[in-house]
Amino acid sequence: MTDRSTVWAVTLLLASTLAAPAAGAQPPGPPAGYRLVWADEFDTDGPPDAARWSHDTAHNKTGWHNHELQYYGSPADRNAVVSGGRLRITARRETPSTAPDWGGQRYTSARLLTRGLAEWTYGFFEVRAKMPCGLGTWPAIWMLGSGGRWPDDGELDILEHLGSQPDRVFSTVHTAAGSGGHGVGGAQRLPDACTAFHDYQMHWTPEGVAFAVDGFQHFHYARLDAGPRPWPFDKPQFLLLNLAIGGDLGGPVDDSALPATLEIDHVRVYQKP
Repeated sequence: MTDRSTVWAVTLLLASTLAAPAAGAQPPGPPAGYRLVWADEFDTDGPPDAARWSHDTAHNKTGWHNHELQYYGSPADRNAVVSGGRLRITARRETPSTAPDWGGQRYTSARLLTRGLAEWTYGFFEVRAKMPCGLGTWPAIWMLGSGGRWPDDGELDILEHLGSQPDRVFSTVHTAAGSGGHGVGGAQRLPDACTAFHDYQMHWTPEGVAFAVDGFQHFHYARLDAGPRPWPFDKPQFLLLNLAIGGDLGGPVDDSALPATLEIDHVRVYQKP
């Protein structure tokens, strides 16, 4: 889920074959010696906890990155709601034409982030979620550098999913030194991504970043210091949760598939003491 000040096309250089999880594999906990430092279990019904999450609506008027089609709502719009122990981010076919920052969109959704509230350097990140599916949906669980300079501060895409490829999930790394606007990553086949919850995980250390689903690793990105721009992942990053509609990767939208909901059971961050 690349993030830019201007709209660019997205190119992902994914693994040529899909990884397949080992039969009977059990989701492991965090690495030995790590402790829980931040979490949201979504156990209080209502809007997302304002002490943990803010709503990003900054580009509604001008249009969002990657030619996406959604308008991202505020807490009052109820596109992101906690109920029954889960966060539900819902995309709808509706036109919020009375909103002062409306940019002509015909779809609404939500984009939550921890920027300014919680940021981390290194750790084990786990988000248990169920994908929305529906042609044109593009959910993402990801991180951006707190410095606000893309791609110099780096981007870590823990999980992305496309409604046009419902049985496949993928993870991507963006850096100025390594790949710039072209993501480098890996994919995993997950036939029940839209019907079951899975643990989407990332282990970020000074030596590299590993991505997994239910403990099965499908991509590892080793530290790279190349050229005049250093490895960016030694600085804080914040977490984002969003459900985009359409765009360069989301593709054509099936309006009959909406509303569609990304469900999140928990978000947990572990670090070494």
